[in-house]
Amino acid sequence: MKYSNPAEKFQSVSLLSVIALFVLILAGGVVRSTGSGMGCPDWPKCFGKYIPPVKEAQLPANYRTDYAERQLKKNIRFAKVLDIMGYTSLANKIKFNTLVTNRQQEEFNAAKTWTEYINRLIGAITGLLLLLSAVYSFYYWKISKQIIVLSFVNLFLVGFQAWIGSIVVSSNLVPWIVTVHMLLALAILAISIYTWHKAQILNTGKGSKPNQIWTTVLCFFALALDVIQIAIGTEVREKIDEYAAKLKGNFRQEWVIGAEKVLLNHKNLALLVIVINVTLFMLIRKSFVKSSVQQQLMSTSFIIIMFQVFVGVVLAYLGLPPVAQIIHLFLASLLFGTQFYLLLNLFRSAETSGAKYGLE
Repeated sequence: MKYSNPAEKFQSVSLLSVIALFVLILAGGVVRSTGSGMGCPDWPKCFGKYIPPVKEAQLPANYRTDYAERQLKKNIRFAKVLDIMGYTSLANKIKFNTLVTNRQQEEFNAAKTWTEYINRLIGAITGLLLLLSAVYSFYYWKISKQIIVLSFVNLFLVGFQAWIGSIVVSSNLVPWIVTVHMLLALAILAISIYTWHKAQILNTGKGSKPNQIWTTVLCFFALALDVIQIAIGTEVREKIDEYAAKLKGNFRQEWVIGAEKVLLNHKNLALLVIVINVTLFMLIRKSFVKSSVQQQLMSTSFIIIMFQVFVGVVLAYLGLPPVAQIIHLFLASLLFGTQFYLLLNLFRSAETSGAKYGLE
């Protein structure tokens, strides 16, 4: 593929990064719903190999006790960090859970191992694309150092996210860590979308001042609700995991009942999300022509919300089928990305044309 100028390289790689991040979130959902997080107990290799095994006979001797000990040491180190930060109670909880439950590595499961391995491969490809974005961002040195700074911030966040992800599975899903892991993923996604969008504006010189301030404010509010809903959704999942563990994976419908209190907050907020987005849809339809990117994005958002509500009903009344869990998480991230891009298109201000700097 040829590019007419260096700036197009940044745009193309940034767009690929955004797509890869959505795929990575989808892969993470598969890992989460199938319980494959510890399919590869070590990192960056998997059972000490670059290509993971397909049967137990290929595993290292005494792998269960060996990797359990590694996991224990890792969690103890993390607990010490939390203790230094003042989270003594949480640190003690992690130490207790680790000592009680992590004595043995779970039995080898080839499907789970390869599920986690594929997730890591997607993560590695995403990281490489973000690295290339950071390198190509230097083409904007003269006109937008913000793009450069944010591109390198994203690199740091991706590394931190990988570490948090390893803690999520090794610490038996300590509640707030799961939420932080998901919110970090949204932050990385938002930065990637923002830098790609800003580069587009700089390269084309096409910007527009918002002509409906209340539409922009309402869109920001809708986006904030999306983030809150996702955070509450992680709490729902944490409660479900708690009851699933108590019931040893049986009686799936009982898991939903156990999380009923938190789930009720999730359902009530969903009603507010629908009301806000219906209002936003009407405002955008009134303010922009049918073929505008704003109308297209709002219509897409509304379709995603309707699908999301349907999948939520399936989860609540059909015993949390794993496929529905994956779809629900992916749709939540897709809605966030769509509405964030909509907000940028509502709020963007006129930029100086990139032609002045030889970018066209």
